[in-house]
Amino acid sequence: MNHKAKSGSNYELISRTALFQGCSPAETEKLLTGMQFFTKTYKKGASVCHAGTPVSDIGIVLYGSVQIENNDLWGNKNIISLVQPGEVFAEAYACVPGEPMMVDVIAIDDCEILFLNVPVLFQLAASGRGEYSVLIRNMTMISARKNLLLSRRMLHTSSKKIRDRLLSYLSYQSELQGSRYIDIPLNRQQLADYLSLDRSALSKELGKMKQDGLLDYHRNSFILKEV
Repeated sequence: MNHKAKSGSNYELISRTALFQGCSPAETEKLLTGMQFFTKTYKKGASVCHAGTPVSDIGIVLYGSVQIENNDLWGNKNIISLVQPGEVFAEAYACVPGEPMMVDVIAIDDCEILFLNVPVLFQLAASGRGEYSVLIRNMTMISARKNLLLSRRMLHTSSKKIRDRLLSYLSYQSELQGSRYIDIPLNRQQLADYLSLDRSALSKELGKMKQDGLLDYHRNSFILKEV
């Protein structure tokens, strides 16, 4: 059974998402018509997906954002990634039937999410519906990019020293933005969780790096100085 998207079937918005890249709004409408999908809204702080449960749907953030995180039994949180409007999550788990999620997905803003059933997508593509091959291709590209992001995070957190982790992350952001004047997408707590650090220890080290003339900062804006 197909479900109409709450976004007033805003196919122009959906066509701009990563999964539907290369599709016009009319093509997006045609593709969705043959699929199982639904949308759901979440309040800030709400749980979207729970660790330990299998999923069969890929999630596409239409507005707002969600956080992929791992939480251990002692309440320690490890941020894996942030998912912004137009981006997807849970695609790897949805591709493996019955595979329980190892992470939680939490809404960090009020958000609306479009869910598409991946087994149905595979069935449509396998049945000779060639128009669905673009979604398979895009999903493959999305998974490859995420593997690279996870590898990059491993590089950022490989050092035991707090300063080295910060330098690795900030250097990458500088290269990405092409400037020594950068804005990072994470607040202090999120940055500490992403780099697997204690927030107070991270803030203390940032203060030392500022005193040593390595950088200056105000909230999420940084100036990386030459030494």
